Parts: sequence; C-alpha cells; structure tokens
Amino acid sequence: MAELIVYFSRAGENYFSGALRSVPVGNTQRAAELLSGLIGADLFPFEPVQPYADSYNECIAQAQDDLQRDARPELVRWPEDLDRYDTIYLGYPIYWGTIPMPVATFLERSDLSGKTIRPFCTHEGSGLARSVADIRKLCPDATVGTGLAIQGGRVSQAGQALKAWAERK
Repeated sequence: MAELIVYFSRAGENYFSGALRSVPVGNTQRAAELLSGLIGADLFPFEPVQPYADSYNECIAQAQDDLQRDARPELVRWPEDLDRYDTIYLGYPIYWGTIPMPVATFLERSDLSGKTIRPFCTHEGSGLARSVADIRKLCPDATVGTGLAIQGGRVSQAGQALKAWAERK
C-alpha cells in the first residue's frame, strides 16, 4: 500500500538558534518535501482555517492559548482518501512541548485505525518533547512508531537522518 506524508508547517517569522528570522517556507514543510523526495510518498499539507500569526511572538501566544483551551481548530481541507494508505508520516513543529492543536484536530477527526503513524517534528531545542505520547493518546487504535526530531535550523542537512529513520520500519 501507499505511504502518505501529512504535515502542518508555518512560514513567517521563526526562531533559529536564539534569533528570529522570516522564512517563506516553514521548516516542517521543508522536511516533509525532503522526506517525500527520499521515499516517494504522497504529500498532504494541512492548515487551520484561522492561521497562526506571521509574528513569532504572536504565534506562540496563540499556540499556548490553543493548548490551554485544548482547542481543535478547524482545518481548511482534508485528505480525500486515507484508506489507500497504511503508513502515515506525520510532520509538525513542536509548540509548547507537544503537537500544535491543528495536528490534534487532524488526528482526532481522521480514521487512523490499523494504520502506522511515523511522527517527525522540527524544533529548536526541545526534541520530540511529549508529542509522541500525545499522538498515542489521540490514536489508540493506530501503531505509533518511533519519532524523529529535526532541529529546524538544520533541516537542509537532515537528508541522511530522514532516510535512515524512514528505512527503519
């Protein structure tokens, strides 16, 4: 069966090793596209109807508010047919030690029963944090594999790590 890479990413002002800078493409999107090129999986980006702010500080405040409210932001679109995929690679940035709430929306409202979820994240120091455990809670009928954490500022050098991780089934 086919593999699908679903991901949430945010362009705009991002944090890189102690400094803020604006990027036209988010780090998680870059990682997802790199992974797709390595393994040939289909790509599906998802985004909330109400996007996070371009300003990094406003974004993290919004993300913290979403987390505290346990929000489930509506998504703009959904994959057409998840049934044809047995493995879902799930990409996201780490927000406040876990998955962003749009990712929780995707996981709760998608039937991922019997599928294998392979989580990967971008971060600037927190690694996977508690994201994999939170994914397991949201998807008790799926197999959640070992996650991969990629430092956002080093995504362009992550090809070898992505390839090695993807090959470990």
